[in-house]
Amino acid sequence: MAPDKHLQMNISLTPELESQIRIKVDSGLYQSASVLVAESLQLLLKRDAMRQHLIAEVTLGADQLERGEGVWVHTEDEFLNLARATP
Repeated sequence: MAPDKHLQMNISLTPELESQIRIKVDSGLYQSASVLVAESLQLLLKRDAMRQHLIAEVTLGADQLERGEGVWVHTEDEFLNLARATP
């Protein structure tokens, strides 16, 4: 599909979601339901990317712990100092 063309589709929403869209559009925060849905999808994609990044970081940390590369901290201040010192 050419970049300047928009895909048009019809979707079914619950009455509650439809009401929320109308409230947001009627408030002037969004030009149209299409703009609201597009922005919502962009936020969802960002959230999904952040979730994948966090999963990768947790996996890396778990692997490091399994290799004995963990660091013990006993206080919140120790943790914060270590976190600030780590790039």
